[in-house]
Amino acid sequence: MDRPEMERLARRRAARKMGFIIHATVFLLVNAALYAINQQFTPRVVWSFWPLGGWAIGLVIHGLVVYGFAPGGSLSKQLFDAEMRKLG
Repeated sequence: MDRPEMERLARRRAARKMGFIIHATVFLLVNAALYAINQQFTPRVVWSFWPLGGWAIGLVIHGLVVYGFAPGGSLSKQLFDAEMRKLG
């Protein structure tokens, strides 16, 4: 892999990780605000966990896509490596 290709890959990976960090930050801020609204206006009916739960599923999926299932790399890299082993 030559230097420009490595730099392009590094930029792409950094952008994906930054996207996940932004997603996680917005998740925390919005769900904290929803919890506060829930407690302020309807404390007897706890509804704020519904959006939190749904969004948490999306955040976990985003994290798995960005960081992969294994410590050594992303899922797509693992699948690619497996296919390369099968072919050669």
